[in-house]
Amino acid sequence: MIFNCELKKTVDDSYDIEIGHSLSDKLVDDLCGGLCGKASRFAVITDDNVLEPYALPILLKMTERGLKADIFTIPAGEKSKTREMKAFLEDEMLAKGLRRDCAVVAVGGGVVTDLSGFVAGTFGRGVPFVNYATTLLSAADASVGGKTAVDTPLATNLIGLFNQPKKVYIDIDTWKTLPKRELSSGLAETIKHGCLGDRELFEYLEKNIEKVFEFDTEVNEYISQHNCAVKYNVVMQDERESGLREILNLGHTVGRAVETVSDYRLLHGEAVSIGIMAQAHLGKGFGFMTEDEVLRVKALLERAKLPTEIPDYIDRDVLADKLYTDKKVRNGRLRFVFEKGIGQMVRFDNDNYGKEISREQIAAILDEM
Repeated sequence: MIFNCELKKTVDDSYDIEIGHSLSDKLVDDLCGGLCGKASRFAVITDDNVLEPYALPILLKMTERGLKADIFTIPAGEKSKTREMKAFLEDEMLAKGLRRDCAVVAVGGGVVTDLSGFVAGTFGRGVPFVNYATTLLSAADASVGGKTAVDTPLATNLIGLFNQPKKVYIDIDTWKTLPKRELSSGLAETIKHGCLGDRELFEYLEKNIEKVFEFDTEVNEYISQHNCAVKYNVVMQDERESGLREILNLGHTVGRAVETVSDYRLLHGEAVSIGIMAQAHLGKGFGFMTEDEVLRVKALLERAKLPTEIPDYIDRDVLADKLYTDKKVRNGRLRFVFEKGIGQMVRFDNDNYGKEISREQIAAILDEM
């Protein structure tokens, strides 16, 4: 006997991304206006770098408007994006009496928004959340797409879920308090977007990248809008990474491995920059890029004050082994996505964007770098 449970449903996960300046008042207005539905309590999740300048002022504004909110702080940095830290946040939220009638407000960079979105997706079997991005990296990488995850000792982002926020706020004014190294890290994802799907953005960066460090309003608003547009155009077609969305991992196969093997001495964007150059060199060998195009990408990354070579302290054999923990590996075979020139991606047969690469092929590139 078979009993069929027919549970078809249509879900609208649409949300707004608001790009602007000093958006904390707008965030609180939206929360008071019912952005998170019937949520009666709020968990503000942040890190110890963002706590004083942004999270506490937001908490104060929320409580002054009559919202019941508690703040939860994690140590800043990629090493906090773990299952253990997720459990810590969940236990702390439970201890404060938060239950299924709460919502999560993530205030911080990519680690905070990734972790908070994962917590929100499982706490009480799912509660609403919003992201208030305070770094260029999170504005470029974590604001669109709904990927939430934690790292494991084996590799980054292997445990997680797709969970879309109710709204994202990209407060460009927060970039003024970032160390220049953090700005550079965020620019790696921005350059990646130009490489994979927006030649206009790439050429704009070639003309204006130094102005990002000068906090030029027009430039920073332009790159914020284009970052969102590039990622949205991909995610809209492939929300759950069944094909096209794989191209957003440009530079990440080597990048994530470098990041992990460096024990996070390298920031995410710094590692991705190295990964972008690895695929460019490898792609040139396949005829996907010319020497001139490879040099243009390298020059732009270096003008963004990003590394383009693998540090001497990273063992190349260990790095090659680590590549095989990448989530694009299929049946034990390594796969890369490649840019086609600048502003496009290589598409193989059957709308496949990944190409199998042998250990010998990538090892040769790692040795050269």
